[in-house]
Amino acid sequence: MMKIFKIQVENYRLLKDFSIDIEEELSLVIGKNNTGKTSLLLVLEKFLNSPNSFKFDDFNIEFKKEIKELLEAGLIAEEEYKPKSIKLKIFIGYGEDDDLSNISRVMMDLDPENNVIVLGFEFALHFANYERMKSELIAFNEKEAQKKAENGSYKEKNTWNFIEQHLSFFKPRRYSFEYIREENQADENVFVDLDDEKISVKDIISFKYISARRDVTNKEADKTLSGQTSQIYERTEENDEQSKAIEDFKDQLIETDDNLSSIYTSLFEDIVKKVELFGGIKPNESEIKIISSLQHRNLLIGNTTVIYNHDADNQLPEYYNGLGYMNLISMIFEIEIKRQEFKGDKNKKPSDINLLFIEEPEAHTHPQMQYVFIKNIKSLLKDGIAREDGQNRKLQYIISTHSSHIVADSEFDDIKYLKKISLNNVIAKSLRELSLEYEEAPNQYQFLKQYLTISRAEIFFADKAVLIEGDTERILLPTMMKKIDIEEKQRHHESGENDPFLPLLSQNISIIEVGAYSQIFEKFIEFLGIKSLIITDLDAVDADGEKCGVQNGVSFSNTALSFFFNNKTLDDLKGYDLNSKILKKGDGIWANDPEGNLLVVYQTNENGYNARSFEDSFIHLNKEFVRTNKDDFKGLKNRNYFDNDARNAYSLANECIKKKTHFALDILFFSNANLSNWQIPKYIKEGLLWLKED
Repeated sequence: MMKIFKIQVENYRLLKDFSIDIEEELSLVIGKNNTGKTSLLLVLEKFLNSPNSFKFDDFNIEFKKEIKELLEAGLIAEEEYKPKSIKLKIFIGYGEDDDLSNISRVMMDLDPENNVIVLGFEFALHFANYERMKSELIAFNEKEAQKKAENGSYKEKNTWNFIEQHLSFFKPRRYSFEYIREENQADENVFVDLDDEKISVKDIISFKYISARRDVTNKEADKTLSGQTSQIYERTEENDEQSKAIEDFKDQLIETDDNLSSIYTSLFEDIVKKVELFGGIKPNESEIKIISSLQHRNLLIGNTTVIYNHDADNQLPEYYNGLGYMNLISMIFEIEIKRQEFKGDKNKKPSDINLLFIEEPEAHTHPQMQYVFIKNIKSLLKDGIAREDGQNRKLQYIISTHSSHIVADSEFDDIKYLKKISLNNVIAKSLRELSLEYEEAPNQYQFLKQYLTISRAEIFFADKAVLIEGDTERILLPTMMKKIDIEEKQRHHESGENDPFLPLLSQNISIIEVGAYSQIFEKFIEFLGIKSLIITDLDAVDADGEKCGVQNGVSFSNTALSFFFNNKTLDDLKGYDLNSKILKKGDGIWANDPEGNLLVVYQTNENGYNARSFEDSFIHLNKEFVRTNKDDFKGLKNRNYFDNDARNAYSLANECIKKKTHFALDILFFSNANLSNWQIPKYIKEGLLWLKED
């Protein structure tokens, strides 16, 4: 099957030097806000459908500076000049069974082993226009200086203003580049100029998109869905591919709206089934139905209405339904409209490649709907572009999303993770690449896939992450963050200084419960490249390998600590300060680096005592808090032991905690309003304060 397998972009918005692999069917593009997802959509739309619509704001910031410096510097000789441009390259693979008639004129290599074409698009400042633009800038500056001389209060316009007003010097061009198979790259020095040769790419690629800004509201006057049914009709009618229901419709045009509504049931049967598949219809609660509100002169166009069968006697208008359902139904209708448009006119073949971009389908929908959408989207689109005359085409589609719920029900290998590597540049990482990092431990990769997609997909959208061992930390960590925020606010208020960093609870931090498996996540942490904190336990053991208090320990049983600190001893770990626990990976090994983006913390000496576990460390610091409330703590047993000062915290944690999760909930329940009646163990507080910093 002919398909796009890679897209490269240069100098467009955040996409300074960008490349993304495209899957045969679905490519799920994910990432935090402002990582280029919408930029990818728009650069495809502009180059493939509206190449003269570029604006100065579309220029990458670094690229803008390059243009400014070029125009303000001395004139460059033509032989030394390199055109400045926004670029798009689309890499297309084809096979022996594909119809090559549309691509024959753009094929650069007849080698049967080289079955790739590269279509190139640019919005460029070529030499002749560069000369003219530079000349006009000189005249522009002279004119501005004259205005200033005549009016001292006049604010002169600068080079930025000039460029923005003279984008007409940049011209769109289209090329076919030679493909270098060994490097999987295009050779821009060997090309066919498609504009000079008057070669269209519309027969090769058709691109359409569904924007996140869908016109769905639940206002009384809104008839978005009803309008979309008319659009589906119009496109199908124009294509002369309507089913028998259309003929029935025309034959019975003079009949009543009841008869027409019956025809609509036949006409829209397939699309209604698709809505039902996606959860847009709630069984035993509402049933979507399309009825006629026909004014005969216009046939179906503009005269279909979507209603809901509430019960046997009541039909409700579309705007009675929630925004979530309306958005889901609208999106399915919109997909159907795009599919009809992809089919094209009956007298012309569809394009070889049909690429649909769906932007943020989660808008206005609750998590369950998002799960349903991503589960069913492949089955909805698997038939691609199917025409009655047999001219069928596969459909490639890109979905961009911020939704962890959509990611959670997706195929891991479909995911493309967009990440900022600098202020003005983004890269795309395919999660297929991550599997190569786990080649020697495929069971770990399988565990990671299952865990992230089932439990914690939100980490893909986080700025920072905390990896914790279990339920106790999961229950308490948000409250500990709040306590630190309160304390830091008070500290800065008393010092008269502004806090240079956002409060922890105002930051996009994902908390991931990993048990004793944090080392399995280390390759994934490196892959994401986000600042991460691992909170774990020291887990001291005696000479027989049995757990014991740290003061009696000779080693530790925590495999994560052995992994990240390269088999250091218990005494080594006890002696490390905070900076010694900050790590960075190099040559496959995690090593100490104060500039690293990973911190691993565990219990440390506090007030002359080194705890083994969280419960141990909390009791040591907050013995009076627990003693005061011990009779009401649900997670305790042997409560009277707290009255014996001879018992240390390790002994109390071992012999008095009945259930760890209940103990954690007890701490929350008996906290005062400003969380000041207990203290956070030092190792956790140090870690969270480190994470708080940018």
